Amino acid sequence: MSGEAAPPARSKKIDRKPAERLYGRRRGHALRPRQERLLSEALPRMAFPLERASEAAAAFAVPVRSVWLEVGFGGGEHAEAIAAANPDIGLIAAEVFENGVGSLLSRLVPEGEEALAPLPPNLRLWTADARRLIAALPDGALGRLYLMFPDPWPKARHARRRFVHPATLGEVARVLSPGAEWRLASDDPTYQNWVAETLGAQALFEIASVADARPDGWPPTRYEAKALREGRRPRYWTLVRRGVAT
Repeated sequence: MSGEAAPPARSKKIDRKPAERLYGRRRGHALRPRQERLLSEALPRMAFPLERASEAAAAFAVPVRSVWLEVGFGGGEHAEAIAAANPDIGLIAAEVFENGVGSLLSRLVPEGEEALAPLPPNLRLWTADARRLIAALPDGALGRLYLMFPDPWPKARHARRRFVHPATLGEVARVLSPGAEWRLASDDPTYQNWVAETLGAQALFEIASVADARPDGWPPTRYEAKALREGRRPRYWTLVRRGVAT
């Protein structure tokens, strides 16, 4: 089933400025020795250098026709699938949670080869606040943006920590080229209503579709699977940056 949800009642807090920090803990359980090696030996070889932001496409080991960004990749299944399915695309995957970064690297790098194993040439990792990277990118630098099952920050006092926020939409729109897609998914009713409210009050993005089943071409994630097991209903938005594509 697809179609836009009915607009929710307007939030009194929607116009508050976003928080200085959008994420929570940087680390959960203690990292295992293998994960520590991955972060110290493999991660530096995959890290996206901020000084290359002005020419992001040149930061990859292969020529790429476009650069895409995933904000908050969690366990990395989605980013891994996107990079594998689109070898001519340079994907920057952003995540601050070290356990999630270690989880992705553990699938990409054979044990014992942390410092030497070949790495996906079209995938780079960013392990700081994604907004810092976005601020450094030039206008129209990105051909697609992903925000898959972000932390909903469900309490009203935490709404300022949500990536989808009226005060950040302009900067997101700036770095997306005209006609570029922003794919967004959430299983949290509070976040779903927040997204519907926020998107209903802006003109930078066209809401191309809103679906209650994962659209074709959207790789699954562990968070989607958990939501479905626990009886929550994800929603999937496809937004298009307004303007004339060149």
